[in-house]
Amino acid sequence: MPEDLSAQEPPLIRSLRSAVAAAPDDVPLRLHLAELLLTSGAPEAAVSEAAVALQHAPGDAAARELMMRAMGGPAPAAEADPPASAPGAEADPPGAEPDPLASGFNWRAAEEEVDGIVEPRFVESALTVDGSGDPGDADAFDVTGPGAVRLADVGGMREVKDRLEAAFLAPMRNPELRRLYGKSLRGGLLLYGPPGCGKTFIARAVAGELGASFLSVSVNDVLDMWIGNSERNMHEVFNTARRKAPCVVFLDELDALGGKRSRTQNSGMRNTVNQLLTELDGIDSAANEGVFVLAATNVPWDVDIALRRPGRLDRTLLVLPPDAGAREAILRYHLRERPVEGVDLGRVVKATDGLSGADLAHVCESAAETALLDSARTGTIRMIGTPDLLAAAKVVVPSSEPWFAAARNVAMFANEGGMYDDLVTYLKKRRKL
Repeated sequence: MPEDLSAQEPPLIRSLRSAVAAAPDDVPLRLHLAELLLTSGAPEAAVSEAAVALQHAPGDAAARELMMRAMGGPAPAAEADPPASAPGAEADPPGAEPDPLASGFNWRAAEEEVDGIVEPRFVESALTVDGSGDPGDADAFDVTGPGAVRLADVGGMREVKDRLEAAFLAPMRNPELRRLYGKSLRGGLLLYGPPGCGKTFIARAVAGELGASFLSVSVNDVLDMWIGNSERNMHEVFNTARRKAPCVVFLDELDALGGKRSRTQNSGMRNTVNQLLTELDGIDSAANEGVFVLAATNVPWDVDIALRRPGRLDRTLLVLPPDAGAREAILRYHLRERPVEGVDLGRVVKATDGLSGADLAHVCESAAETALLDSARTGTIRMIGTPDLLAAAKVVVPSSEPWFAAARNVAMFANEGGMYDDLVTYLKKRRKL
């Protein structure tokens, strides 16, 4: 039977543990407990308590200092009287720099190394979003203004547009009806589907329709090697969005930012997911008013289930390979500045069924490459024609097929609560299930 270690702790530490459990946000109390744990010879327990304190107060100097001591690092040196000079030793002249090698440790090199550790993200934040350069109003993340992209620029995808209209656009355009029906301007929508199908483009189109600012966030913007910094970065993302409201926050690759915590028990990402959950809730129910959260992922089954509960990213939208109308619009876009002649888009659209937007871009690129090589061989400019596009489409393998192979298993065996009913419907329609 395992030994109860808590019973061996001094009564004062046990009492402090009870007090911290009753007031988990009390940072000074938690640091006092960590100090006693370190003094009593339990550095690992002290590290755990200091880490939790840094989650609540990332900039707390006492918590950082205690964390360093608990991990075996040097504590800040206390000021002491200078040692007396040895007989016959000559004192340094006033203003002279100490010899860096005199004590056996190059302090000057160490200081330069520490001074060189600068977080690039917060150096860049010295410029404001509008480029005025006033650091007083600086934001740590780039926020773009309302873009020119609208949902009308998204070809086809009628069902996707209807869902977006109901979730975000209609309440924004009709404030009286919004107030009548108690519909808030907060909300979260998870876009999922195979890669290369335009999830990011759709998110930008939503921001354009709303006339809202757009803040795109990836794991590289948030994740930091230092304890507590990832959580602070996540908090700053939402603080920036609140200051710029109305604002669309786009969380790209949500499975990396909000992966299942059961798989990250010994990783710093677990605390980052906890912080994301806190930001989505908001301490005050009106804190996120005007902040619209859109997230995208290729693997929604790897996203922490708590992120998808009501009140957070509670609405999901399957973004599939483009339909016929969307494929025609994508092909026109990628051929618009290329030399084409007599292209039968109807035939090309039929031949590209099942291809993603990225695949269609590759088809146009390959067709242009074929015409270019022919022109180089013959010395005569040849236009891109239907045969070039059809030949390119024939050799392009749909990049979404591996995704559907994995999604099929999820739809068949992990569709709890009908979470993937829209995926099941599509797979049956395409006879993939």
